[in-house]
Parts: sequence; structure tokens; C-alpha cells
Amino acid sequence: MALEFEGKSFTQSLPKIYAIYTGGFLAFFALMAVLEQFGLSARAIGLSFVAFTIGIYAFIGVLSRTAAADAYYLAGRSVPPVFNGMATAADWMSGASFVAMAGGIFMSGYPYLAFVVGWTGGYILVATLMAPYLRKFGCYTVPDFIGTRYGGKLTRFCAIVVLIVASFTYVTAQITATGTIAARAFLIPFELACWLGLVGILVCSMLGGMRAVTWTQVAQYIVLIVAYILPIVWMSGAQGFGWFPQLQYGPAVERIQELEPLLGVGTAPVDTVAGLSALTTLHASPADGALAAWQFVTLAFCMMVGTASLPHILMRYFTTPSVKAARSSVAWSLFFIFLLYFSAPALATLSKLSLFDPTLASSIFGKAIADVEALGWVRNWGEIGLVAIRDSNGDGILQINEFFLNPDIIVLATPEFAGLPYVISGLVAAGGLAAALSTADGLLLAMANTLSHDLYYKIIDPKAETRKRLLTARVLLLVIGAAGAAVASMRLEGILGAVAWAFCFAMSGLFAPLVLGVWWKRANRAGAVAGMVVGLIAGWGYLIAVRNGMTPWLGLDHLRFGVVGVVASFIAMITVSLLTPAPDEETQRMVDAVRVPRGESLVRHH
Repeated sequence: MALEFEGKSFTQSLPKIYAIYTGGFLAFFALMAVLEQFGLSARAIGLSFVAFTIGIYAFIGVLSRTAAADAYYLAGRSVPPVFNGMATAADWMSGASFVAMAGGIFMSGYPYLAFVVGWTGGYILVATLMAPYLRKFGCYTVPDFIGTRYGGKLTRFCAIVVLIVASFTYVTAQITATGTIAARAFLIPFELACWLGLVGILVCSMLGGMRAVTWTQVAQYIVLIVAYILPIVWMSGAQGFGWFPQLQYGPAVERIQELEPLLGVGTAPVDTVAGLSALTTLHASPADGALAAWQFVTLAFCMMVGTASLPHILMRYFTTPSVKAARSSVAWSLFFIFLLYFSAPALATLSKLSLFDPTLASSIFGKAIADVEALGWVRNWGEIGLVAIRDSNGDGILQINEFFLNPDIIVLATPEFAGLPYVISGLVAAGGLAAALSTADGLLLAMANTLSHDLYYKIIDPKAETRKRLLTARVLLLVIGAAGAAVASMRLEGILGAVAWAFCFAMSGLFAPLVLGVWWKRANRAGAVAGMVVGLIAGWGYLIAVRNGMTPWLGLDHLRFGVVGVVASFIAMITVSLLTPAPDEETQRMVDAVRVPRGESLVRHH
């Protein structure tokens, strides 16, 4: 019998349940720290963290199993705002946020803060333009809103196509992140690790749908935020910058800027290593000229508008009890996300200083290559092909342009190279896994739910009974997940790159019909179809052209193709809507009612 994971008594006991869970997790961490002192091996600690956390998520997933459509698709619309905020933050803070973003800031400095600005700012758009109104509408999925607002099976089908393209691109990035972590924890090939990660993802979401995913995501948020902040505080204290690194790392930035010219940062490497980068980028600053500023703004714009178009994020606000709770939930999401994003630049700075500063025991440059190659972390990450050293000038001393790494490992490797106890590395691996699993759960669920609800139930077989619909959703979860793992194992694009593409696909096809669907009564079915089709084709076509050697327009490279897509989408949608008849009176009244952010949902599901 499934534990009743809804109802008033359950929601009232949530703080107690998660307080016990957090206490249990911290007790496990303390136990591992003690066992490390008694000689437990690093590998055993890493495996214990990964196995313990995945075991808990699987346990919650199994307890949350359900055969009710409302619980499977919408967690029974009973998730309180604070907990929905935590679940959304976990859903949102993917492998890109946890694993890759600090690595980008570590390698290139200031320009990568565009991701932080855009991803955080996107929630302002969600709060003001989308969440309360979509909740008021009362649909199951984003294509459900578009199909109901504009009418017609073709409109719904176009929304399904855009959702699948964006979400599938995004999920491959999450499986890549789980593969990177599992490969290091289990010391197995990356390709096998991707399939192992998929099993963890499916266990969380398979039986209980949105209800299981919501309660596992709250548990995953607790793990990932502890795992992210603890090493930063530890490093900052050990390096003498104080115990509030987010506010106190300014002197560390100044120290890096002093050391960069002394270490020869900016000297091009003689050798190259496939898939890895040398630390040769100078610490960029906002004063780097008009093109740098334009590229910063356009990347932040893509991340903002992409955030407000992502179906798996918008879907989270369909699970709250009321429209007011949806609005409050966005504010909580922003707070929980802020905790990690505010810390990422501090993490990147302190890890860089650990490697650069000759006064710290963890520094590696200017030392004998044989000594550096003997370091445990260099050996371990080197074995799985994510770190490499080339003695280009043959002097046996490590120069900055002779050291190559994959930026995605910075967060995971920092505890090792900063000389922290290995138990911290185990904690960080568990946090990274929580971040990637939670987002992958949300994405796979968004795709499976939209195919089972919007394609199968609303278009192919409107008479399908609930049991058949949920079985279809579960089979689709398996199929899409397997396809995602297969693509991830090919390593076609880095984690941050794949995530940027997903945002650009979502904004190219979905932003215009979503925003105009709420805010412009004149927007009609023909306009919505034109907006989705033209936007997606324009964005995708531009991406293919740039990847095949076309000179980018106005510096809009492959990470920014959403600007082209979203502009084309708005132009097409507005033009076609104005050239074709207005929607009927009933639809226009419905749009008026949606913009009153209180009262009952407009669409009732049975």
C-alpha cells in the first residue's frame, strides 16, 4: 500500500519529515568523516555517499507511487509554496548549475556571470508574466495550455514538438553530468556511467510521476545545497578569508589578478588535448569593450527568456493548491536558487587560488611535473581522461599552459585539490548527482506526460482510461530516457553548451505563444502555429548555419541562437494573427479571466 503523500495531515507534517531527513543525512556525513579517520578508503566513501542518497530517493519514489491521474501529473495540486520552491530549485539547479557553471567562471571569469544573471532574472519573468496565470488556467502541461487557449490539434502538436526538442537537448546534458560523477565515483567508463545514471533517474520518477518527483526533489535540494556551500566555507576559512565567503572573497580575486601575469596566464599552449582546455584565459573584466558587453547581454537575455519558456519549470507551478500559492512559490524558488548562485563565483575564485597561490600547499604551478602527476586527484581524474599534463618545453616543471582539464570537473575536484578531507568529495559527488537527477526527473516527466496526455490522450485516443494513460507515460519515460543516455554517451556538446541550446530552443518556439496567450486577446490559432513553427525553424536553421562555418550575425554565436528564433517567432505570430480572424468571444473572455490572479481554475480535468 502506498504511503499517503498528500492530504492536510501530510502537508502539515512536512517540516518535521524533512527535518528528520536532514538530521539523518548530516549524521551519515558525520559517520563517514569518523570512518575516514579510521582508514576507510576514498573509493568506499564515494560509493557509500552515492548509494546512500540514491537509495533514499528510490525509497521516496516507491512510497509515492500512485494510480490517480491528478497525483501522477500534478502531485494532487497540494504542494505548499515553500516546498514547491525547494522542488523547483532542485528541478532548476541542474548539472549545469551545480557541476558546470563554477567551472565556466573558473576558466573565463566575468563573462560566465551572464548565466547567473540570466537564470536568476528569468524567474522575475516567470513570476510576472507566467506562473500565476498558467496556474489559474488549470492545465496539466504547457502544450495543454497552448492547445486549450488557441484550440485545435495542430497547435497542441506544434507545442509538443518544441517541448520535446528543448527538453531532450536538456536531458542529455543532465545524463552527461550524472555520467561524469558516476564515472569518478565508481571508476567506470563514462559511457557505462551514463546508463547507470539513467537507472537512478527512472527509479525516482517511474512509479509516482509528479508526486514522487516533487518529494524526491525536496530531498535532493537539501543534499545539493549542503554539498555546494560546505566546501566553500571550509576553503574560505582555511585560506584566511573568513567564514562568509560569498561576501568576503574580494581579496582572493585581487590575489589571482596579481598572480596571473607572474604565472604566464595568457600564454597560448603549444600542445592541445581533445576535449580539455588549458588555463590560459586572463581574468576578464566588464571593461573589455562593446562586443564583450553585447555578448554578455545577449547570453543573459537568452537564459532569461529561455527560463520563462522551459516546460518542466512552468509545470511545477501547476502543482500548487491555488493561484496565490503559485505566486508565493516563485518567490521561494528564487530564494533557494539564490543560495547556490550567490556562492558559485566564490567557489570558482577560491578553487583557482588553491591551484595558483604558491604559498598554499595545494598549488601546482612551478612544481616538478613528476610530483604533480603523483598527486591523487591528478591521477584519478587523469585516468578517466578529464585532466592531462604535457611537458611542452621539456624542462620537467609545470607551466600554466601545460596543464589541461575539463571545466566540468572543477566543483567535483575542488575538495580533492584544496586538500579537504575526502568525505567532502563524497558529499559533493552526492550533491552533483542530486542536482543532475532532480532536473533529469523533471525533464523526463515533462516529456513523458506531454506525450501521454497531449499526444496520446488528447489527439490519438480521447477515450483512453486513466490506467492506460499512466502506463503509456511510464513506457515513454523508459524510451525517452534510453534515447537520452545513448545521445549523452556520444559527448556531442559540453554540459553548459547543451543547456544553452535547450534554452534557445524553448524560447524560439514557446515564449511568444505563452506570453501572447496570456497578455494579447487578439492572438489566435493560426498566429500561434506560425509563431512556433517559424521560431523553431529560424533558430534551429541559424544554429546549423553557425555550426557549419557561417559568420555569426552581430556576434550571436551557437549559444545565442535563441535571439534569432524568438524575434522571428514574435514577428510571425503577430503578423499572422493580425491577418487572420480574431478568436471567438468565449476565448477572449477566457483570456480576460486568466489575468485575474485569484479564484478557481478555468479548466477542469476529470
